[in-house]
Amino acid sequence: MANLPGTEFLTTTSNAIDGYVVTNTLGVVRGIVVRSRSVFGSVGAKLQTLVGGNISLLTELCERARADAFEEAIRHAQALGGNALIAVRYDAAEVMAGVTEVLCYGTAARVAPKLGRTD
Repeated sequence: MANLPGTEFLTTTSNAIDGYVVTNTLGVVRGIVVRSRSVFGSVGAKLQTLVGGNISLLTELCERARADAFEEAIRHAQALGGNALIAVRYDAAEVMAGVTEVLCYGTAARVAPKLGRTD
């Protein structure tokens, strides 16, 4: 199913999207990414902890893992025919030492602009 002309894929952490009505829910979708630190990344991160403050190497790793999991959840929703992902959530767990799983999940839906809006 194609998206409405001029409408992008929409996402939200809430259960509704202002100005849109959910016409069909397609089920729970998820994006899972499992990442590990490289030896160089681990050494660099340990060196950064000696200085204190933001550990940029690990921040970048976490940001990339979350972004990849989010993109995977969107692809899953689109494969089901969705043009929106509502109630988006994240979860993360350490699978083993130095290996982390990041999960992004939500409800895939078809949404359409509300007609006769007064806002």
